[in-house]
Amino acid sequence: MKIYTSFDEIDRDIKVLKLQKEISKEEIKLSYNSLKDDFSFLNVVSKTAGAVIQKALTFRLLRKLIK
Repeated sequence: MKIYTSFDEIDRDIKVLKLQKEISKEEIKLSYNSLKDDFSFLNVVSKTAGAVIQKALTFRLLRKLIK
């Protein structure tokens, strides 16, 4: 527990805490927007299509190597 010796110290700490709160809010907003972008329809479709194509090409390559 911190012991304050003046109102200026209290005011300074309150300002710091308010700024930390605002920074945290902005970090949450950025994380939310990033997550929203990651799960957007086009992003999900493109990642899924890419994975399917990669697996198909790998399967074809393996079939050629086995023959």
